[in-house]
Amino acid sequence: MTFTYAPGWAEPLFILFLFILGLCIGSFLNVVIARVPEGLSIVRPGSRCPKCGHVLSWYENIPVLSWLGLRGKCRGCGMPISPRYVMVELLTGLLFLACLKRFDWTYELVPALVLVFLLVPLTFIDLEHWILPFSLTLPGIAAGVLLAIPRGGGAVAQAALGAAVGFLGFRLMEYVGWRAFKREALGGGDKFLVALLGAFLGWHSLLGILFFSSLQGSIVGVALLALTGRAGPRGAPEAEGSPPAPQDPRADASVTPAAVEAPKEEEEPEPTMTWDFTKPGLPLWKRVVLVPWCLLFQPIPDAELDEAGEEEEWVPGPTNIPFGPWLALAGLEVMLLGPLLARVLPLEVALMLGGTR
Repeated sequence: MTFTYAPGWAEPLFILFLFILGLCIGSFLNVVIARVPEGLSIVRPGSRCPKCGHVLSWYENIPVLSWLGLRGKCRGCGMPISPRYVMVELLTGLLFLACLKRFDWTYELVPALVLVFLLVPLTFIDLEHWILPFSLTLPGIAAGVLLAIPRGGGAVAQAALGAAVGFLGFRLMEYVGWRAFKREALGGGDKFLVALLGAFLGWHSLLGILFFSSLQGSIVGVALLALTGRAGPRGAPEAEGSPPAPQDPRADASVTPAAVEAPKEEEEPEPTMTWDFTKPGLPLWKRVVLVPWCLLFQPIPDAELDEAGEEEEWVPGPTNIPFGPWLALAGLEVMLLGPLLARVLPLEVALMLGGTR
């Protein structure tokens, strides 16, 4: 399904337009990356400096050029503007061109561009905040299925199956990992990201995505751990070091250790799944409703409970690495390089990418 049969001389103009569109969308995605994790509106107020609140004029909001013209500094307070902003703009523009190279001016270009639109902010949000917001993943899953409609009922079924297989497969891995390690082994948002990738790329691509994401994430994580002592990005500053243990007021130099009876440590109850549908006294209809909720969506218990009986906020350790960015990278690789990889890689890997030899 081709969009247009434009004359050859107009092709460069179309390509330039798509690149500029990618830059502009990248500029908008910077707003998404900054505001969605904070629960703020991505529409109002307008773009402004996060440090001094200076409202950006239109000429300060031109992708890439404004950052270069301002020499990477806010015109209001003179503080540096993170190079991440221009990097996101350029990355989005270049990925748009890569999608065009892969799919040409066909309908398949549309879902490819939408997938880029979703994966770029999810990647940077997960790198900084270690979360994959539902406000991006859930609409993304729906978009993957809806965008398959023009390709026919078979494509819609493939998209729905891809979303279901991705979600259920990672949910099972999440539960098995928890049973094996007695703690959360996979991020709770990863299964929704895999479902999103399955909706856009089909169930047959999921094994290849898992293979590439695990391989690349492991290699980079081990390298970073060896070079810097930390695999993933740092967490909150206050969480970087453990606070000193409070000194026991009874520990006086004049008191011998034998004179002080060491308090008995109470064993913490092991976190467990609640399985609410098994509670006695529930009516049948409520049990029926709770079964899919508990099996599919109940959060995996992980952190120890605080004094209020709630789970303490999780802090990433030096060996933790966010998996979402690697899933997104592998998804882009499979989408953009799938046919090429299927030709040059061994048959077993080619089959994981949905290709043939």
